[in-house]
Amino acid sequence: MNTMASAVKKSILLTFDVEDWFQVENFKSYIEFSIWDSLELRVKKNTLKILELLYSFPFKPKATFFILGWIAQRLPGLVRQIHEMGHEVASHGFNHHLYKKLPQQELIEDLKSSKKILEDLTGNTVNGFRAPSFSINNTIIKYIKQTGYTYDSSFNSFSMHGRYGSIDLNKAQKINCLFRLSDNFYELPLSNLEIANITVPLGGGGYFRLYPFPLFKSGMKKVMKKDKTFIFYAHPWEFDPEQPRVKQASQGFKFRHYINLNKTETKLKKMITAFQNCNFTTCTEYIKKFSHKTAKH
Repeated sequence: MNTMASAVKKSILLTFDVEDWFQVENFKSYIEFSIWDSLELRVKKNTLKILELLYSFPFKPKATFFILGWIAQRLPGLVRQIHEMGHEVASHGFNHHLYKKLPQQELIEDLKSSKKILEDLTGNTVNGFRAPSFSINNTIIKYIKQTGYTYDSSFNSFSMHGRYGSIDLNKAQKINCLFRLSDNFYELPLSNLEIANITVPLGGGGYFRLYPFPLFKSGMKKVMKKDKTFIFYAHPWEFDPEQPRVKQASQGFKFRHYINLNKTETKLKKMITAFQNCNFTTCTEYIKKFSHKTAKH
């Protein structure tokens, strides 16, 4: 009976994009890349907050941390700690540039350098990549594979956000939420809710902070009924209500960035508790478990 129960156990992939408050795309117009080094780094204490939250559960849920190379360069100890605590270290690129705007050679260099620094720090192969701001397309996917990654987790199917990209999944074999794009290369798209052919953004981030918890929980259950899996994302700065305010930013950007920052930590605890009977695993472990089911016969 227990074996049968574990066979049908649903999965939750907790993913965290490790970047700091001044690196988000919404603030790029107000904070130049050239001054990043002069700004207060708050990402370490906020990431530690997430690690402590996960460790506080008796069943020790595992997560995947998509880390910027820029952050890894300045906080190598943080990368090692994430790895040593049994979580997966994956790449979020090096400088948080929008990939759709980068020339080909810069894009390839960004992919390679972020992978290398993380591998040098952990001594482990980095399998996964997530593009900054989910800025992805079929050409970029090709370069991600060529650079040696085995999966991408950048596709956000909510098409009404200007920066999100899209990729063609029509011919991909699918099991649960895992798409096999080619031999040994996979896509793990963010979880959204499909209602009558309309995509409702759900996967995490600002949507997680904005929606009342019962609504978010209900959406998760609907997604998991269909895909047996939910892929959640958040950023360390979303756990930091005391972060500096970018006063010159537009009202819309400020709303999106600062809404309910004081509730993120409690809400995540609530979410993990509500779904504690699920399997909280890393992206790579999930792929290992299900990839053989997408193989061609």
